[in-house]
Amino acid sequence: MTDFVLTLIRRTLRVPLSTGAAGDGRAAARQLDSALLQVGFKASKELLGHVEGLAQPTAYAKTIVDAVRGLVGDDVQHNPYFKDFPHGVPDTVEFWADCVRDALARRVPDFHEIGRGNLLALPRYGRVQHTYEEMLGAHDELLPSIKDHLTVLQLGGTLEEETRRLFLELATSPTPLNEADLTLLAELAEQTGELPDPIPVRENRAVINAARLARGAAPVVDTVTDVLRLACQASGGDVTLLEPARLRSFRRPERRLLLAALDSTVEESPGKLGDVLKHREQWKRLGERLHPHEHEQWPHAQDVFAVARKQKTVRSLAGRVEIAFQDNDIRKAAEILSTAPGMLVRQVDRLLRHGTKEDVPHIVDAISKAAPETSGRVLCSLLEHLENRTAPDAARVFANRSRRAWITEDSRPPLDQEAVESITAVLEDEIVRRLPEVSELTVDPDLLDVTVSLSGKASEEGFGVLPRGSRTWVEGELLRFFTYWRQTEMRTDYDLTAALLGPDLDFQGHVSWTNYHHDGAYYSGDLTDASEGATEFIDIPRDASTSRFVVPQVNVYSGEGFNEVAESMFGFMTRDRDQRGKPFEPSTVRARSAMRGTGRVALPVVFERAGDGWVATWLHLYLRGASWGNRIETNRGVLRETIAGVLSRKYFTVARLAELIRRKSNQDGAKLHLTLDNLLDITASVDNARP
Repeated sequence: MTDFVLTLIRRTLRVPLSTGAAGDGRAAARQLDSALLQVGFKASKELLGHVEGLAQPTAYAKTIVDAVRGLVGDDVQHNPYFKDFPHGVPDTVEFWADCVRDALARRVPDFHEIGRGNLLALPRYGRVQHTYEEMLGAHDELLPSIKDHLTVLQLGGTLEEETRRLFLELATSPTPLNEADLTLLAELAEQTGELPDPIPVRENRAVINAARLARGAAPVVDTVTDVLRLACQASGGDVTLLEPARLRSFRRPERRLLLAALDSTVEESPGKLGDVLKHREQWKRLGERLHPHEHEQWPHAQDVFAVARKQKTVRSLAGRVEIAFQDNDIRKAAEILSTAPGMLVRQVDRLLRHGTKEDVPHIVDAISKAAPETSGRVLCSLLEHLENRTAPDAARVFANRSRRAWITEDSRPPLDQEAVESITAVLEDEIVRRLPEVSELTVDPDLLDVTVSLSGKASEEGFGVLPRGSRTWVEGELLRFFTYWRQTEMRTDYDLTAALLGPDLDFQGHVSWTNYHHDGAYYSGDLTDASEGATEFIDIPRDASTSRFVVPQVNVYSGEGFNEVAESMFGFMTRDRDQRGKPFEPSTVRARSAMRGTGRVALPVVFERAGDGWVATWLHLYLRGASWGNRIETNRGVLRETIAGVLSRKYFTVARLAELIRRKSNQDGAKLHLTLDNLLDITASVDNARP
């Protein structure tokens, strides 16, 4: 249960009430407050008061501290190759020469092979030559700064109440969850046994249905694909259906529940059989597990598998739409799509590209009728999309649900400005209709450039992490990046790199294992084995570096990928130059994100110099890279295109949302202060306020 409590605190920044006996815990409360300050956190007045009233709060306080230490990455030891880092970093060539001289002195066998460039084989290369304690002894204490940030921990309810609160937050989320939250939802669904209403996201519904199936309860579905998602989730497969699942054998009661759900769904709406063709092979595999031929009482369920085996022919909605496009009948395509509002909204760009000016009013009319029945998330996504379609993008950057990026030139013709404005007006009117009425709206200025999360897939689990495209101000005389990884079985070498780019994103240099320092920036040294964990750092002094943009990236040089290692993270710290301290100081961590993607090159964030600080734009992207030997020297071109594509894009931000909320202003409305905490509630109101 302790691990779950740690997760709960990290996810919510709320601490469940202790059930311990009452007593005098004032001394432990003071120690807790001090320990939290060292990690950059502070307990609320209510939380400290609760600890003060406990007879034996030591274990309770330790759980709190352990939770926040893990949140910022302080639960592991960060020991750089050069123990004096950022001081004492040698010239790159001199360091390599020193490693070679050491190998000669040791009379390393087969040195001629080493001399041909195999740095990994040099005895001193890639392995820390000092203990963690020796590294700590080489650094002074961190000096406090008035610029230090503190994150407040709140006192929550009982463990049961906080568990249910988090379950409902995840289950009813209006946007798809990332992998970590989806896994957490599955764990919570097994504990609570509750069926929330509504559950807007299909993947979330499948996770909860899988928990219901395990308890023998009937799943709640309204499409045949809901049943397939459920079967995949219950088999430990991909609930998004992007990857084929290895379906397990189901117990007889489970088979009956799944077949009954399929039967009632198709009986109510036979047209939903057309959805089977999209995942035909998976349906065939599921049929082998459910044995529908043994259950004549569910003929409509048998039809599903007959369609999958092509024993019964149906024409899907998508197929009818394709025929209309082939006939160049755009109005017919719009008419067919009108029966599936979500699909219509997702096809607007294609309709406008292929339609004539005379077709535009018909498309706009179809959108007007479909908008009230469409998910708010989809409406906001289309609004963002259209705002980027009246001129070509610098580059088209696609990211799948695993944040794997694909970059290509934008060869699409721009959409007609007048048509875009007409549809934008329809979308804005529908979104405004769903928003709460306010008499006064205030917004934290730091939130204005934060993107409204339209999908949890556009972010990572962590601390201080914002969705892709979000821009945030970062102050401090020194930026320090860090990456930590711990391999599972295979020897694994990750390399932290910082690319330095000019105003036009022209390459001006880099710091990495092939170049230890450049233009005032310093690298902490290359570690090539992470059996016990490894950390690399890069320092970017604000007043020393002259580059306009700094792009940290983590390259998988060899070994296990980001989804295969036992643990991996990226983060950044800020501090003043005179603060000193050890390389990793948890109280100076401004953001720490997990790295879980399918590519071999991670691009977490990009920094742009601005005045006396930086503006950070979150990327959360992974490039495919090579299977071995990824380096900045080999991916400079695709890096530039990726950064150009993300920075030039107009995102649906809090500022844009606030503009729409103000259109709904009413003297009798409530006063609203828009924060990160209630942003999700506002987004949910847009999604749930359909007729």
